Amino acid sequence: MRIANLHGRAVLVSDERALDIGMASGGALPADPAELFTRWSDLIAWAAGQDVASDPAAVAYSPADLGAPSPRPSQVFGIGLNYADHAAEAGLAVPTSPLIFTKFPSAVSGPDIDVTLPGDTVDWEAELVVVIGVGGRHIGEESAVAHVAGYTVGQDLSERTVQWEGGSPQFSAGKSFEGFAPIGPVLVTPDELTDPESLSISTTIWGADGTSTVAQNGRTDQLIFGIAALISRLSAIVELRPGDLIFTGTPPGVGAAMNPKRFLRDGERLVTEIEGIGQIEQRFH
Repeated sequence: MRIANLHGRAVLVSDERALDIGMASGGALPADPAELFTRWSDLIAWAAGQDVASDPAAVAYSPADLGAPSPRPSQVFGIGLNYADHAAEAGLAVPTSPLIFTKFPSAVSGPDIDVTLPGDTVDWEAELVVVIGVGGRHIGEESAVAHVAGYTVGQDLSERTVQWEGGSPQFSAGKSFEGFAPIGPVLVTPDELTDPESLSISTTIWGADGTSTVAQNGRTDQLIFGIAALISRLSAIVELRPGDLIFTGTPPGVGAAMNPKRFLRDGERLVTEIEGIGQIEQRFH
């Protein structure tokens, strides 16, 4: 099942067509994408009987019309240095337990947006994002997947100067400007993916002159701490809630690790793609 946020309403999508969940369910399920997570088991049961591609109520849509699949998460977690080769390019040791930070929820945006650069050291980080469907505390690794609503594509945009200013790291500040947590284009439920920890993940930068550079080209099978381990670790500390986001880490190829360093500039486009899920795009000015 693939779920999206179309003009602020929850939809099922298939073959570039969208079916409004609130209307198709006769109001039995919420139209608000954020509220849908509180009725996750009901949604799964209802959606099993739907055929979006053949439903006459389904409509064509444009990627530009999509919002964040989880638009108002109560918590947004980031995991640092969760790919060994990314830790190596940063010149840092491979962590022995997950390095956890937060992005403030107001940074969350849809998949196809314009972003204002707040400084001249804005970097990119392609990430597989886990969306929580069933919350809880002290979730064991063996049952963690049952708490996952699905997966989406994310960019952990980071203003590196702000991230490190003041003498001590300020990860949350540097990573939470407006539009710095774009996600989408859809939420893909676990049954749609053979293995979310074996997907290609890439970032391509398109210049104002039309030239392109593949900055990141990795695979999620290089995660140091897998999805189940992250859910278990986080839930041992906080209560996970429906709609929460976990940015699982980025593969190598970020601008701050390049020699010379390379950051995003006015007029550039950033395209992030994950196999089996789709792609998102940001335009910078």
